[in-house]
Amino acid sequence: MQTELSSGVRPPITLIDSEADALAELAHASLARSSLAAGLLLEEIDRASTTPPAEVPANVVTMLSHVEFIDEASGETHSVQLVYPHDADMEQHKLSVLTPVGAGLIGMRCGDAINWPNRLGAYRSLRIVQVVQPGQES
Repeated sequence: MQTELSSGVRPPITLIDSEADALAELAHASLARSSLAAGLLLEEIDRASTTPPAEVPANVVTMLSHVEFIDEASGETHSVQLVYPHDADMEQHKLSVLTPVGAGLIGMRCGDAINWPNRLGAYRSLRIVQVVQPGQES
């Protein structure tokens, strides 16, 4: 079975221009120790449209966004905040962008789904259910 990732059929993504630059630097610096996640993140940055922060729609996953997504294979719903590696803490549901799942979430919109590898390389379909931007939490 061909996946969206391997076939190149992935939903379009949008990144904040300054975040794209910072994430590219992070990914390049991390290639030796986190090659899978860093490589995936670089692929996503390369294919993303970039825009100034004020022009990014509220339903797009950016850094520090709170994201609810479903693993469609298991039906499990996950709620995380997408953060830089030094702020990651899964007990507080803070997911590093430098993990395979974190790299897959960045830039996606509410309603988008993508077939994406986990740390073990197994693919799963992730669907974005909700995106809440920093400062908009209730």
